[in-house]
Amino acid sequence: MTNQKKSIPIGCVIIDDDPFIQDLLKDKLQQHFPEIKVLGMAIDGKQGISKIASLNPDLVFLDVEMSDMTGFEMLSQLKNIAFRTIFITSYKHYAIKAIRFNALDYLLKPFDLEELKNAVKRYKETESPSMNLVLHNLKAQNAKDQTMILRTQQGELYILLKDIVSIQGERNYSYINLVKDKKELVSKTLRNLEEVLEDKGFFRCHKSFIVSKNHIISVRRSSIILSDMTEIPISRRKQDQFKKWQEE
Repeated sequence: MTNQKKSIPIGCVIIDDDPFIQDLLKDKLQQHFPEIKVLGMAIDGKQGISKIASLNPDLVFLDVEMSDMTGFEMLSQLKNIAFRTIFITSYKHYAIKAIRFNALDYLLKPFDLEELKNAVKRYKETESPSMNLVLHNLKAQNAKDQTMILRTQQGELYILLKDIVSIQGERNYSYINLVKDKKELVSKTLRNLEEVLEDKGFFRCHKSFIVSKNHIISVRRSSIILSDMTEIPISRRKQDQFKKWQEE
């Protein structure tokens, strides 16, 4: 007779101010994820804090924008974050950049079963970034004091924005060129990185390059000299936009 190991149930709490989303998520979890037990639900941040304290969940599905506070504000009020979070948001919401910048798990409304399966799979297979670091990034007044979190096959990669000199795209990969001649290869397209960095002092000056404003030494007619003494081209169609960005 063989012994079968029982999987440890995952206790979860759903925090969302939309009852439809609450019920949809609860129903999908109950129908398709027997290993996940819905311990409780909350309709705002205040209720959410109370539910987390009393139920001690392993996983929290958390709405980014609630009636009384944001999901990030709710997390910052907790003394101890001993659970993983999957954020629930809309594609157009301002927080989507912050979520991607910090390599957080999320569901986009309206989500389907396949998207939920992928989110649960990531929860099971990957480590979560330190929520303390995430909250530090959100509170940092200056973008250069933030740390970008990237998921790689080797684990999580933490890169200080102030250390990034430039980024060069190579199809589905990008080389992140850092100070002290260091370099990191990540499986992110230049477009992916542009989306999360464009409002943090970075500019895509060419189809293959992103540069950091903090590391520009001088500008020539059609190229930029950076602090590592590399010369990066500026595409003709980007020259006017680059000048405006420099003056901001």
